[in-house]
Amino acid sequence: MEKIPITVAYGDGIGPEIMQATLDILQAGGAQLDIETIEIGEKVYLSGNSAGIAPSAWESLRRTKVFLKAPITTPQGGGFKSLNVTTRKVLGLFANVRPCVAYAPFVSTKHPKMDVVIVRENEEDLYAGIEHQQTQEVVQCLKLISRPGTEKIVRYAFEYARAYGRKKVTCFTKDNIMKQTDGLFHKVFDEVATEYPDIENEHWIVDIGAAKLADTPELFDVIVMPNLYGDILSDVAAQIAGSVGLAGSSNIGEEVAMFEAIHGSAPRRAGQNLANPSGLLLGSIMMMVHIGQNDVAERVHNAWLKTLEDGIHTYDIFDEGVSTQKVGTREFAQAVIERMGQKPEKLTPVSYENASNVSFNVTPKAQEPVNIETVGVDIFLRCTDRDPNKLGNALSPYKVGKMHLTMITNRGVKVWPDGFSETFCTDHWRCRFKSEELEASSYQDILDLQQAITTAGFDIIKTENLCTFNGEAVFSAGQGA
Repeated sequence: MEKIPITVAYGDGIGPEIMQATLDILQAGGAQLDIETIEIGEKVYLSGNSAGIAPSAWESLRRTKVFLKAPITTPQGGGFKSLNVTTRKVLGLFANVRPCVAYAPFVSTKHPKMDVVIVRENEEDLYAGIEHQQTQEVVQCLKLISRPGTEKIVRYAFEYARAYGRKKVTCFTKDNIMKQTDGLFHKVFDEVATEYPDIENEHWIVDIGAAKLADTPELFDVIVMPNLYGDILSDVAAQIAGSVGLAGSSNIGEEVAMFEAIHGSAPRRAGQNLANPSGLLLGSIMMMVHIGQNDVAERVHNAWLKTLEDGIHTYDIFDEGVSTQKVGTREFAQAVIERMGQKPEKLTPVSYENASNVSFNVTPKAQEPVNIETVGVDIFLRCTDRDPNKLGNALSPYKVGKMHLTMITNRGVKVWPDGFSETFCTDHWRCRFKSEELEASSYQDILDLQQAITTAGFDIIKTENLCTFNGEAVFSAGQGA
């Protein structure tokens, strides 16, 4: 078999130990890999590279298009970018896939039948990383959800379910509150679901969905979520299944893919031959399927299951009543190697026989053009006087074109007109100017309005245009508006 080029990073903390164990197991399983090694993480950060990865490393990743990455340590303090977030976004790794499987009774869990796959959108949402301090009292973080980004991840979830014989895809959002952003994610989910009539679909509000996941995970099969919810709940799901330390993940793009454990670098355990390599090993098994060496993936995965079943466990999952031997990182790897070619007898053996035929179509559909009209503007002001009525009275005379002041909110709550005196206000005010009937205004009208307000001595910190798409308002009304 021709060797497949991959890029490997040994990482920080326990990273070098678990990476060596993983590579030793893969080699024993017959993996045909041409490995390029790169340096990432703490040393690179501290050398003055705020991204934690050198340009030459990017060249390797773009050349091999397959990245097996051990955990890294990001130095304390500001100025250092998240390497995971940077890698996922720069290389277009839009899908984060995290299987969360129970291995009862050999790994302690309250949910022995759990077998859930979390499919997390990887590039958007609050992880866009666009944040600003706008006033002395208020900072903002922009939540960005795009239709094509959502469609790609939802299609991936359904394609994954179909390819691997899953029966249901569930969507978690909070669109009862975030009607525009999470509302779009839910809407696209419902649209795409109609194209997969062979797969059951459902939607849950994320808070109750998370509660059900924690209580009754067997209700779920594949769950697709926006970035932040997926990040949090995939860790929760892994821990519910047995241990975050046993979970691997894949980060899939249209050209490049990255495979890793979901746990961190655990520097306190570094160099002690204690760490469990299972998370990174399971991530590497996903990599072997990705590069078409399915027989290796199956052989290694079953040997690992057999090792768990035989009670040979590292300290993190060792249980006096279940485990037969407590071993270190190297000894665990050797135990897996010794069981190569064996299959578990009590746990369910895995098969990747059909994985070579898997191909996913995640291309978003072209959208019809829409007619966009600007009908007003939200002008955000910095003002330390906390009297909304005083501010409303001062701004009411300003009218440009057909726009006039219709509402003032503070932290999203309407405080003028007819606000409540009990509402606490900060120094951050949203002042909405629009026509009553959503009649179009020109951008020059908006500029003239800003000029008049600035000349009057008010401090503008940002503006957001209010628009209609094909005559439909596409902006939040604001509480009480």
